[in-house]
Amino acid sequence: MGIIARQSIKGTIVTYIGVAVGFLTTFFVLTRFLTAEEIGLARVLLDAATLFIGLAQLGTSASVIRFFPYFRTPQQPASHGFFFWTMLVPLVGFIVFALIYHACHVPLAAWFSEKSPLFVDYYYAVLPIAFFMLYQTVFETCSNVLMRIVVPRAVREVLVRIGLLVCYLLYAFRVLSLDGFVLALCINYAVAAVVNVAYVFAVGHISLRPDWAFLRANRPLVRRYLLYTAFLLVSALASVVAPTLSSFFLTAKMGLSYTGVFAIATYMAVMVSIPYRSLTAIASPQLADALKRNARQEAAALLQQVTGNALLVGCLVFLLLWLNIDLIYTLLPNGATYAVARREVFILALSQLLLATFSFSVMLLNYSRFYGFSLLFSFVLTALAVVFNNMLIPVCGMTGAALSNLGSYAVYFALVILALVGLCRISPFSRTQLWTFVLFVAVLVCNYLILYLLPCAAGGWGSLFRTLLLGGGFAGLAYRLSLSPQLNALLRSLFVSRH
Repeated sequence: MGIIARQSIKGTIVTYIGVAVGFLTTFFVLTRFLTAEEIGLARVLLDAATLFIGLAQLGTSASVIRFFPYFRTPQQPASHGFFFWTMLVPLVGFIVFALIYHACHVPLAAWFSEKSPLFVDYYYAVLPIAFFMLYQTVFETCSNVLMRIVVPRAVREVLVRIGLLVCYLLYAFRVLSLDGFVLALCINYAVAAVVNVAYVFAVGHISLRPDWAFLRANRPLVRRYLLYTAFLLVSALASVVAPTLSSFFLTAKMGLSYTGVFAIATYMAVMVSIPYRSLTAIASPQLADALKRNARQEAAALLQQVTGNALLVGCLVFLLLWLNIDLIYTLLPNGATYAVARREVFILALSQLLLATFSFSVMLLNYSRFYGFSLLFSFVLTALAVVFNNMLIPVCGMTGAALSNLGSYAVYFALVILALVGLCRISPFSRTQLWTFVLFVAVLVCNYLILYLLPCAAGGWGSLFRTLLLGGGFAGLAYRLSLSPQLNALLRSLFVSRH
């Protein structure tokens, strides 16, 4: 885990710098200067673009990670023109889905027009945002397989967020109109895409000339690539839809104001899953390489390590968030408007903890010869998300949207784990993960008891006290029990290097 640990730590540091920028943007700019409806509009535009690129890239991100080891050899560092296809396939996907998006304009406009007419006005703004997001994502994946995650991570987490902050401030002080604000969003993602493209060409041996002789000599590999890409396309139709459904259902059924409040709660909860992004970004090429060599034990060990580390760090971030939730809403401009979603933050954070812990298990199933089951489970995920959102939002409002996320993810990951254990004979679980979970639950119970017995501990100083006592206790016991030998070793090395 040497290179994985080093790159993951660097990536996580960069990510949390971006979190700091995002925190400033979300909690001291958006909530102060924009209405909940305007926040909701920005959220649904970016969610729609995210959904669009998940479909339009035709599975390129996963295909690049899985098949890059077959194209790159020491004798051919240019990878036989592999990166030509990483640019062409998403372009084809974008054109196809742009035509579909245009064809759906009338029915979608009718669905959103009653509660959220503002989104209908900016319906086509999704396309340019999605285009630049698409190539930012594709070239970030190309950088990942070259084992360079820090700069693209900085682009995504820092540069884009600083750009968004500038856009929001320019709109807040009326330098930009609403039309100009939406245009600025497009320019922001265009800059991010250009930086990623330039970086990949600077650090890697990249060739955009397809090696037709190599493809003719490896027709079975080409067929496998096309079959896998087709599988990912169909899978994306299901799995990419689920994470954004709540936003669209809230927008259509309750209005952009509720979407804005829910977006702030989601921004908080997403912090729980941030560490796993850096971890899986660098570990996924290692996993693909291990499976290519049929090194099952190596893949199983990597899965347990990544799962354990993601669970431990995710639990710690969850606790830091929840122990300070009242303080956060107190400091938040117009906090009373958004504090109604306090319960939703807890539920959404649990969803993000599941996502952080078990997403690497999904990757392993996707890279295995049983990847077809992942397609089936993706359809189950989407079906559950549609049913739960449609049933629960009209009854429970935002709480229903949060419960829909949690319930659908819980069933989905349970199915994935059962498939890994039953078909691949690989389990993501270890004894240290059980102790992490027990410790996590114990801290939550202690926090509840403290607040029940000492209501005064809910204030600002009380939050800081509980954070030091319970959050510090969790971190200290995790280190003492060596729940993550890799993180312990890293902390010891950092301590020794400073002395």
